[in-house]
Amino acid sequence: MEPALERWLPLFNTALIGVSGAALLLGFLFVKRGNIPAHKRSMLTATVFAGLFLIVYVVRWALLGAKPFEGEGWVRTLYLGVLLSHTVLAVGIVPLVLLTLRRALREEFTAHRRVARITLPLWLYVVLTGWVIYGFLYLGLGQGLERLGSP
Repeated sequence: MEPALERWLPLFNTALIGVSGAALLLGFLFVKRGNIPAHKRSMLTATVFAGLFLIVYVVRWALLGAKPFEGEGWVRTLYLGVLLSHTVLAVGIVPLVLLTLRRALREEFTAHRRVARITLPLWLYVVLTGWVIYGFLYLGLGQGLERLGSP
């Protein structure tokens, strides 16, 4: 595989989910301020970028495979815990996002708010842990934590 592709594709993929997270936060701020049109645009943007992330992730996985984490000991346990929670919630968030969007687009706002209060923090957790996983795999976060834990 092309070395340049191996360098930029994971960062590009992670940037997509970062944009999704930023749009989520903006959407939350907009709805708190009563700016419903901006809220709607932000949340649709978050959804589109999350969808793009998923497409690029599958393509990246097909081209490059999974990148193994090379850390050991407690840092590996930490990484695996973050990865497990991220993966389970990333799969689980998809139907919640679709339900939340469906209720909003059908103007079922009471039901929308009820599910959005669950969807938003879970989605933000998935975004944040995605960046943490990227840090472990590509930025040496695991080695930095190992050094902190050394006597």
